[in-house]
Amino acid sequence: MGQLLIASYDMEVGGVERSLAGLLDHLDYDRYDVDLMLYRHSGDFMSLLSDRARLLGEVPEYATFRTSIGETFRSGHSRIGLTRLLSKAHAELAGRLGRIAEPGYIQQQLMWSYALPFLPRHSGRYKAAISYLWPHYFVAEKVEADIKIAWIHTDYSTIAALRKLDLRMWRKFDYIIAVSEACRSSFLQQYSELEDRVMVMENLIAPDTIRLLADEQKGETDNPMLQDNRFKLLTVGRLSHAKGIDNAVRALSLLKKRGYDEIAWYVVGYGGDEGMIRELIQEHGLEDSFILLGKQSNPYPYMRACDLYVQPSRYEGKAVTVIEAQILCKPVLITDYPTAQSQVMSGFDGWVTDNTIEGIADGIQKLYRHEELRDHLSKNCQGLNYDNEVELEKLYHMLEGKAAMTLVH
Repeated sequence: MGQLLIASYDMEVGGVERSLAGLLDHLDYDRYDVDLMLYRHSGDFMSLLSDRARLLGEVPEYATFRTSIGETFRSGHSRIGLTRLLSKAHAELAGRLGRIAEPGYIQQQLMWSYALPFLPRHSGRYKAAISYLWPHYFVAEKVEADIKIAWIHTDYSTIAALRKLDLRMWRKFDYIIAVSEACRSSFLQQYSELEDRVMVMENLIAPDTIRLLADEQKGETDNPMLQDNRFKLLTVGRLSHAKGIDNAVRALSLLKKRGYDEIAWYVVGYGGDEGMIRELIQEHGLEDSFILLGKQSNPYPYMRACDLYVQPSRYEGKAVTVIEAQILCKPVLITDYPTAQSQVMSGFDGWVTDNTIEGIADGIQKLYRHEELRDHLSKNCQGLNYDNEVELEKLYHMLEGKAAMTLVH
């Protein structure tokens, strides 16, 4: 039996965390003895972790990556706290000099890079080690393994990162897994020299589980969508720049100005942009029609209750929530982010609209007015097979050191 380590940050509510839980559910534990390293044991999705994977104890130094700078100092890790302050200042300077609107990725790179001398090595040696969420410095620098694998969950054409620093880290891995072909392509536009080690493996989906969870009963007080007779839109995702929730507020405001008063937009999720989004809602007078439902460990009853699922993202790797809505046979509308064409076949199992406020409003307006089009998209989803457990064979080939480029496509 092979020893396997999987590392990630925590199990807060999110698409990456949900896909990690899916991977742990599908692994063959007769073939691999699995250790799970979470930097912090927190999040509503902790309950989704398979009990067949051994959850390792929390290591205080690594837990600091999921705390504020102030908490890092208060917990006695002053050296790591100083590296956090330094990385923040360095990233802000790089952002100003490079005119980078969102230098957060650079800050994360520098935070890990500066902190490495003060982080303990992981004991023992593994047949294989998997780093599930970028930056991948823990597995790259602090773990001994025969084979190292890192995951890509996002569209790299949208990320502003320090290339040389990133490349040095990526070179530590034998295989790099992208969650879609479009995700792989965008990564290789930045790191073409790594082409021979980048594979595609889609997120593992459990359709029967999603359908079962969608049927969980939630009362009208728990799910206000049940008593709302308006045309209900739903988005599930972090309240962050990438997910475009601010553009969703503006698009709904535009629809109201066009006279579409019977549309309500619900959002399941939380994140750092919540304050800004609430201000936008108030600014546009949408308190009664743009409704934040907050963090929900089971978003599927809300999906079941919506009339149209909308993904207004600025960029994605491959949005798991879109696939989940399709499994529930909901019509879906997504913005034309760079990897959108790998997500849905527009006009067949979903609708792709321009990635602008006007585009989002136009797409919603079209699907609102044409019930037969929504029915067409829903019925086509019924005929598709979303069970992709065969994807796991690609991972097993990598774990055995047998991965071939024939597995990429």
